[in-house]
Amino acid sequence: MKLSRDNVYITNTVKCRPPENRNPNSDEINSCSRFLDRQISLISPNIIILLGKVAAERLMNTSEPMSSLRGKVHYYKNTDIPMLVFYHPAYLLRSPSEKSKVWDDILLMKSITHGS
Repeated sequence: MKLSRDNVYITNTVKCRPPENRNPNSDEINSCSRFLDRQISLISPNIIILLGKVAAERLMNTSEPMSSLRGKVHYYKNTDIPMLVFYHPAYLLRSPSEKSKVWDDILLMKSITHGS
């Protein structure tokens, strides 16, 4: 794929992580959401890759299961910025049988970013 680290921006979707590394509730996600929205606005990425359920719920405002979100192109708010949902790496460590699906997701990402 030949991605350079100089061309990739990595950030957390939830800027205020709750104690004991638990998943954030809606109020906690919303209280810090303006920071992420501003970041995306400033960076204006070519594509957004959402790693895991929390990221997908936050940016897509959905509670659909991961299995129905991945493998499809979604768009960030009212923009033409494509978003793809990938399983979170921690989930893949716990569920190795799902790893093969990530390859399909990577190929989809490549087709969007490289126009193939």
